[in-house]
Amino acid sequence: MAAIAAIIIVSKMISADKPQIPEKIAAVVKSENTSREEKELFALAARCKKSGNALSARDAYKKIMEKFPNSDNVQTAQEGMEKANIDILFSSMPTPDSIMYEVVKGDTLAKIAKKFSTTQDLILKANYLKDSKIVPLGRKLKIHNEKVNIIVDRSQNILTLKSDDKIVKTYRVSTGINNSTPVGTFKVINKVINPPWYTAGGVIPPDSPKNILGSRWLGLSAKGYGIHGTTEPQSIGRQVTSGCVRMKNSDVEELYKIVPEGAEVVIVD
Repeated sequence: MAAIAAIIIVSKMISADKPQIPEKIAAVVKSENTSREEKELFALAARCKKSGNALSARDAYKKIMEKFPNSDNVQTAQEGMEKANIDILFSSMPTPDSIMYEVVKGDTLAKIAKKFSTTQDLILKANYLKDSKIVPLGRKLKIHNEKVNIIVDRSQNILTLKSDDKIVKTYRVSTGINNSTPVGTFKVINKVINPPWYTAGGVIPPDSPKNILGSRWLGLSAKGYGIHGTTEPQSIGRQVTSGCVRMKNSDVEELYKIVPEGAEVVIVD
């Protein structure tokens, strides 16, 4: 009971200045009442999230996964942790995988993004900027400073976004029928918003109901293949495409903001 009380006390200590609490989390996971302990850790994560403390929410979800790997709720904890990862990535809060860069004369968002192997969209999102053409001189920008990469498991229909060797988020996808999605190591070579669909019968414009590519396209160095959205979200999770990797539009739009041209994409069986 003392450990449970400690968790409740810790959860009430979340303040406006968003303290980091991994040590406190470690201290309260010694309870023998595991089901109650797990519940209180979820409550703690929810309090952290509500207060805007995504870093501590992530720590709490991570601790649930480590402490209770066989729990029926581990999937919920994983989803919570991955949501926190994205919230952190899209926020201005400093993190070990980011730097604060001061804008100097001659800088553009395109130049800064290229220098740090990131995207203009991510810089805009993380720094609450609205116009990519205006970069205030002397402004300090949070820049993600790790290379992102993608792993696609075509047998499981899972796409994993990673930052160096750390998992950021996993997505359900569709891959090629009869294992037609190519296996190997590729790169993102182009990115298109509202892509036209090039078929043997001609070009289908993005606003056509016959265009199945959805809202985003990340073209791969495997000629003719890419990661794209869909007009058929009910197909996600199955091997149904002609070889491309298909995602929900909301998911591919999120991925598009994070993954730059040149990023590595590994497709495995």
